[in-house]
Amino acid sequence: MTATDKHAALQEFEARFGHRFTDREGLRLALTHASTGADCNYERLEFLGDRVLGLVVAHLLYNAFPDETEGLLARRHAALVSGATLAVVADRIGLGGVLHLSEGERASGGARNENILADVMEALIGATYLDAGLSACQSVISVLWKEILHTMAEPPQDPKTALQEWAQGRGLPLPEYALEGRSGPDHAPSFRISVRIEGFAPAEAEGSSRRAAEKAAAIMLLKNIGAMP
Repeated sequence: MTATDKHAALQEFEARFGHRFTDREGLRLALTHASTGADCNYERLEFLGDRVLGLVVAHLLYNAFPDETEGLLARRHAALVSGATLAVVADRIGLGGVLHLSEGERASGGARNENILADVMEALIGATYLDAGLSACQSVISVLWKEILHTMAEPPQDPKTALQEWAQGRGLPLPEYALEGRSGPDHAPSFRISVRIEGFAPAEAEGSSRRAAEKAAAIMLLKNIGAMP
């Protein structure tokens, strides 16, 4: 791809994202993965964007669901800022096509990696905040998250919480999670987690982080015991 083609592709992406960057260096950093060996990458912007996203989504929920309690809003919030939701939004706007990855990382599927897509979405929000302030972030997030926010009929319940409440409701000890294995490189690890409840066969699942694997294992056990929320 020529420099002209890359520039055009980036402009098209900015249109889909919903913000035209004045600070081109900030945009470049937000799209740069550590695998490139560059001195700077998206990680610091990711830290900032995570906080900005949390605030903006909390404000959107506060206005959209005036009759819901703090607990219900918290459940919606956790789902909307989760890595899975971020990756869905990233995929919809074609983020993978403009990422700066090493050849090896791209060949191994880095442009489709859910963790990378989620992290870069946060970095882009952080870069937007530095480039144009909170109002620009509110504009971007309100558009990109609108469909997901308003099609979520009921506040989702975290599967780990659901499993814990199921056990407590029957007078059983709390679920026990254990790390059964870890594989893959540091930038794309895979964790295998088991979860046990007294009196029931354990369930195992894998995920790209310990938390993701724990949630997947909780879902598996909820299915096994016929208690999916």
